Amino acid sequence: MAIKFIIDSASDILPSEAEALGLIHLPLKVLFGEQEFSDSVDLTHKEFYEKLIETDIFPTTSQVNPDAFATAFQKVTEAGDTAIVITLSGKLSGTYQSAMIAADDFEGKVFVIDSESVTIGERILLQRGLALRDQGLSAAEIVEKLNEEKHHIRLLALLDTLEYLKKGGRISAAVAFAGNILSIKPVIAIENGEVSLVGKARGSKKGNNLLRELIANCGGINFDKPFALAYSGLSDHLLQKYIEDSSEIWSTHTDKLPISSVGCTIGAHAGPGAVAIAFFEN
Repeated sequence: MAIKFIIDSASDILPSEAEALGLIHLPLKVLFGEQEFSDSVDLTHKEFYEKLIETDIFPTTSQVNPDAFATAFQKVTEAGDTAIVITLSGKLSGTYQSAMIAADDFEGKVFVIDSESVTIGERILLQRGLALRDQGLSAAEIVEKLNEEKHHIRLLALLDTLEYLKKGGRISAAVAFAGNILSIKPVIAIENGEVSLVGKARGSKKGNNLLRELIANCGGINFDKPFALAYSGLSDHLLQKYIEDSSEIWSTHTDKLPISSVGCTIGAHAGPGAVAIAFFEN
């Protein structure tokens, strides 16, 4: 009997990556007005940002529904396997609740974990789960450890603009205007499953410095566990600048950094040009 992981698209694990890792990938829905897409299936990250930039319609997302989870659970259990589901934060989406509803019919065969995170925070929790499975832990043991260790994940993101927080109704137009005039770069974090503002800096250089300071305040990165970097938008040049400015963080630990792109779930509010890092704190 094998352990099969199920992940939603808010993890920003692409369908091709999921297939290579042997995961079941369930997409959230993305809506631009009347147009509906399956996240990262028939709307790539690149296409998402092109639409975000070119249209005045602010996109919304719709949770993975219980039927989609039930179908995946049926497939796994009929093969005699056990499923571990990792979802984005239950405070940001109803996807976790959908998984719990579907899991009621598969007691003892399906385990559901609220990552209390999103995008690369959710990704590194999944990677940790895969490592624990490879070590030979049972499904119940993996779930217990992930539910404990998820509280040590830190997800920080430096935004390039306040414009999309304004469009999403997170801040007022006046605050966004003043912030853009002053080149304010906010740093957000996922804390207790919710998005919070943890700092502001004037300009990208000071923003990169603030990000390094916040990482240090967490005790630094535990390089014995998964970590990840990500960017939003059509180019990773701001992320590459951050990596260069922060070379002392990685240079003695790794020569290859895991980089991915931020998809629609956070990208709609962060906008293009965001730089993100997720890690287990020391």
